[in-house]
Amino acid sequence: MSAREEIPDEGPDREAGEYGAISYEQWGVDFFSEAVSEQRILGAVNTIAGQPIDFGPIGVGPGRIAKVRAYGEIGAASATRQAADHISYRVELPVSLTFEVDLQVETHRFEADLLVPLTLTAVARPGVRIFIEATPPRGEEIQVDLEAKGLRASVLQRVVGVEAELRRFVARYVRHELEKPHVREARLID
Repeated sequence: MSAREEIPDEGPDREAGEYGAISYEQWGVDFFSEAVSEQRILGAVNTIAGQPIDFGPIGVGPGRIAKVRAYGEIGAASATRQAADHISYRVELPVSLTFEVDLQVETHRFEADLLVPLTLTAVARPGVRIFIEATPPRGEEIQVDLEAKGLRASVLQRVVGVEAELRRFVARYVRHELEKPHVREARLID
């Protein structure tokens, strides 16, 4: 047996035959799918799970007489891949929140469980980078399960429309948080 017969040909034609050649475009699509997998998205988002939320008191209403304070924590997120031209996930972030409305005369307390949806989409950027675009929720997309603590808080909840205000506030808060420089920087995969 000659040396040529003993050593298998491992040149480019043999590799293409064994492993199948694909286009650069398909390789890019496959790379994106691997780089922006559900596990990686959840891993990145869940770095904020368990983190406390604490803001306020902030003035609200006419003359900013009432003060609102909220505190709670963010739970572990879930993600679902969306059918789209881009790699995109719908992420749902559970948030447990206690908030208090101080009307100067008395303070009303509410407990809320929220489900905050985000859409995260991988976008190619120059320099072989990926940016994760984050679409914040609109107020009406946020699910709220609200419980007033006490009879007067229940009345206030109905009269003032606390759920709608809470949805608007959380949507605005999430939008603001997503635009912070360190958050935008964390969404860039180099």
